[in-house]
Amino acid sequence: MNTLPDFPWDRLEPYKERARAHPEGIVDLSVGTPVDPVPGLVQSALCASADSPGYPLTHGTAELREAAAGWLRRRHGVTVDARDVLPLLGSKEFVAWLPTYLGAKRVVFPELAYPTYDVGARLAGAAATAADGLLALGPQHVDLVWVNSPGNPTGRVLPPEHLRKVVAWARERGTVVASDECYLELGWEEQPVSILHPDVCGGSHEGLLAVHSLSKRSNLAGYRAAFVTGDPALVGRLLHVRKHAGMLMPGPVQAAMTAALGDDEHADAQRELYAARRARLRPALEQAGWRVDHSTAGLYFWASNGENAWDQVGKLSEIGILVAPGDFYGPAGKRHVRIAMTATDERISAAVRRLQ
Repeated sequence: MNTLPDFPWDRLEPYKERARAHPEGIVDLSVGTPVDPVPGLVQSALCASADSPGYPLTHGTAELREAAAGWLRRRHGVTVDARDVLPLLGSKEFVAWLPTYLGAKRVVFPELAYPTYDVGARLAGAAATAADGLLALGPQHVDLVWVNSPGNPTGRVLPPEHLRKVVAWARERGTVVASDECYLELGWEEQPVSILHPDVCGGSHEGLLAVHSLSKRSNLAGYRAAFVTGDPALVGRLLHVRKHAGMLMPGPVQAAMTAALGDDEHADAQRELYAARRARLRPALEQAGWRVDHSTAGLYFWASNGENAWDQVGKLSEIGILVAPGDFYGPAGKRHVRIAMTATDERISAAVRRLQ
């Protein structure tokens, strides 16, 4: 196993303390954790299934798998068989362990990326390469390529033509493509598309996996509710390994997830909340001297005032606002910060006042 890096968020602690010292308290925009209530119908489903003494199924209930397949078809134009849906204990554990599940020796992920892609490669003892241009990778075989659209931290959307090229490149080489689609329902200026959409994959899911989370869509970060689907053969391999490893989603969480995936009304209402917060925060950032790049989807602003990322973190912490430095996500982020809009309306208002 390769040596794991230090946990990056620990480095933010001094800036967090400075922000906490603000007379009106901290506005924490550093982590994309939901702050709004879990939908009532989801809480009810969880409670109704609380008497769950037996072991749950690794594959999940038929109702859960059918709800996931129905959501993909209804909201994203993607058709999968319910048998090819596999529940996950949150998407992060899957990102961290997929290279190990696949026995990968070389893993590629975006140059600006969620750190867990790199961590997953290290846990597997695989070579990790951050690269946006796949054609520059040379003749060495690649076992797994991660794509992330809308992207974290940038909010960048990969258009269908780009995703088609990735799929074609991978299929020529026998490479698995895993698409992290946790922010798929949060398109703003651009609408993201799943790698499993027929316009991208030509109707075949061979060699492809798509990972979806309910943390942002339904405020279920505390429930650890996610799923993966795609190539039936790959999903079958993953199911086999996860059975042996005891990766079981608790039964009550399966029921809650089923309810969440079957209801669009609460997701649309949550999306409107984020849209309103976004509309207030962006102009305040721009008027204060920050340029917002990409950020056409997702829950973050990828912003810069031209200074070193840590200098920007320091400047904002002085007015009680905590953000994440861009170099958490790779060297290419050294002059950017990631600013989350996952804060209450009251805290967003506080940030806007302070920026003004």
